Amino acid sequence: MTLANALPLLVAVCCCVPIGLARVHQGVDRRLTRTAIVLFGGYVDEFRDQHPNRRAALRAARVPVTYREYGAKTVLYATLAAILGSVLGIYVVWGLLLVLSIDPETLRDALPSVLSFLANLGGVPALSPTELFALLVASCLTLGALAGGATYWLRWWYPASVADTRARAIAAGLPSTVAFVYALSKSGMAVPEVIRIVAAQRDTYGEAAAEFEVAVREMDTFGVDVVTALQTMGRRSPSPQFREFTENFVSVLRSGHSRSAFLERQYREYQEEAESQQERTLDLLSTLAEAYVTVLVAGPLFLLTVLVVIGISVGDTLEPLRALVYVILPLGNLAFVVYLSVVTEKITPGDSSGGADSSVDGSPFATGAVRRPRADGGATVGTGVTDSDAETAAADPNSSVSANLERLRYYRRLRGLRERFGDPLRTLRDRPALSLLVTVPIALAGVLWQLRGALEGGFDVAAVDDAVAVGLLFVLAVFAVCYESHRRRIEAIEAAIPDFLDRLAGVNEAGTSVVSAIDHVRGSELGPLGAELDRVRADVQLGASLQTALARLESRVRTRSTSRVVTLLTQAMNASGNLGTVLRIAARQAAADRRLERERAQAMVEYLLVVYVSFLVFLFIIAVLAGSLLPNLPAEGADAAGDAAAGTAVDGLGGFSAADRATYDALFYHATLVQGLLSGLIAGQLSSGDVRAGAKHAAAMIALSIVTFAVVI
Repeated sequence: MTLANALPLLVAVCCCVPIGLARVHQGVDRRLTRTAIVLFGGYVDEFRDQHPNRRAALRAARVPVTYREYGAKTVLYATLAAILGSVLGIYVVWGLLLVLSIDPETLRDALPSVLSFLANLGGVPALSPTELFALLVASCLTLGALAGGATYWLRWWYPASVADTRARAIAAGLPSTVAFVYALSKSGMAVPEVIRIVAAQRDTYGEAAAEFEVAVREMDTFGVDVVTALQTMGRRSPSPQFREFTENFVSVLRSGHSRSAFLERQYREYQEEAESQQERTLDLLSTLAEAYVTVLVAGPLFLLTVLVVIGISVGDTLEPLRALVYVILPLGNLAFVVYLSVVTEKITPGDSSGGADSSVDGSPFATGAVRRPRADGGATVGTGVTDSDAETAAADPNSSVSANLERLRYYRRLRGLRERFGDPLRTLRDRPALSLLVTVPIALAGVLWQLRGALEGGFDVAAVDDAVAVGLLFVLAVFAVCYESHRRRIEAIEAAIPDFLDRLAGVNEAGTSVVSAIDHVRGSELGPLGAELDRVRADVQLGASLQTALARLESRVRTRSTSRVVTLLTQAMNASGNLGTVLRIAARQAAADRRLERERAQAMVEYLLVVYVSFLVFLFIIAVLAGSLLPNLPAEGADAAGDAAAGTAVDGLGGFSAADRATYDALFYHATLVQGLLSGLIAGQLSSGDVRAGAKHAAAMIALSIVTFAVVI
């Protein structure tokens, strides 16, 4: 291709380069935005009133640009995409004409036998300039219009999609958020203060709490009253349930009726809606489990059996078998895993493990980040270091205070490493994913060692397959042990939270302070939560405030339920010392969440058994094919007359060599490993809603496959 022929393509690419640069460079993005507004801003304003849904979608999706800017850039991107599509259309037509001008016989020799019919399209006669120009114009208009139209549609579809996703997240978090608002209102807080506190708890309450940020901005930036701010918040929310709640709340505030009674009623209604939503989702999961067994277990098993029978009786079917085992089966299962993740997200609470570092250093409430007021007017910095101490150290570098501060700095630098490597078992329990950093290199080393031995003594595929399977089993088993230890500890803590809150409320209602109440309750049977409360008491005794001690508890446990309890306690203590009513509300909410989790776990046991039974059936039939059918087939070169005289001749079967048998055995083995791995992950998703919980099921199924083929073959 000469430079002149590549010039249109270079021009089209140069037109699209600014779009890529705008994603990483703010100056380019600003200039591109100005250009779009100058060229297409008037056009967008002219049709603004004809698309009110687009403006609403931009607000609901929290897109941080104006409608005029977003629309102008959309038209500009669509224009550039149309130019690029038109230029590419020229090259597509050009390449197609070059291919079709080849002699049919040459094409027939080059193409596979399956595609030999395409050779009849070769030998296209030369087109006249007019015909060629008309063809190029048609292709440019077609591909250019498709590219531009698709870009324009996708740009306007994206905000609506984000808004729908946020609407589902808001609906899912609405019961717990309303319960939080109800508890804060019961503690005696004013409505504006409640709104600000809820808006600051986005990490705990998700998108439902994020909606309150709109009301806070309206009050703080524009100075509107709380009722108007709530109305604006409701109008801009993508969730119909949240809009209805906001409208009802505004009506209660205007009428002067009891806020607590209204919030309690709303909370109970949303809790009932959450239960009915879970029932609908469980019914859907039941249908999906049956579809999985039919489509991704029984279907591939039937195809595999048919292809094997056809292959040994009529002709070679190894290529379709390989496509089934290595492409169709993995992609089908992975697609089901992704879809199942979307479905189970509706009934599964947030990630219990969290994503933050389990050490205190990774928390904003770490010892070094806390400044506590003192009676003498100073402030405590870090651990036992005051402002006057810092001033003394700055004035005299050789003082004992300076030496202590230097030791403290070194301690903080090495504390993370000491906590991780000083107790590696605890580290693996708290962060199961770190086990992969150890097990994966060990498994790869074992596979490479086995591969080297196989290459030295003649390549043995079976030995390498066994090494890969055992290595995968080792990685999954170790991760499953770490994850199950972590999950059971978290579940034990969350299971104890309702009882803890009930007991704490009872002791507090008797007139005991919160600190003394926690000290009294921690001695009861609360499982792992009791040990965490012991650490809270120790923090308080060492001089930390109760808020700081609870925040450290939250950073250690890192569960959604614990975060809600800590947030509620710390905020309610600022409003009132009588927390009995607030704690009762939190206990009811935690108990309702636990009840939903137990019901979901009980309902999903059936689906877990369905996956196990389907895999066992798959493994049994594969083992029969590998252990009974293949060894009894006539060997290649066998005497047909002798076989006929012995009565063992089989019509339609040709010779079956040892290489063919080894190939089929390897395919069967790989099919069971792939099916076991992905079925185990799917079983974990069905049983607990988390794909990581499927590691133990995948390890068990892979172990069954290894043992079965070790016995059969």
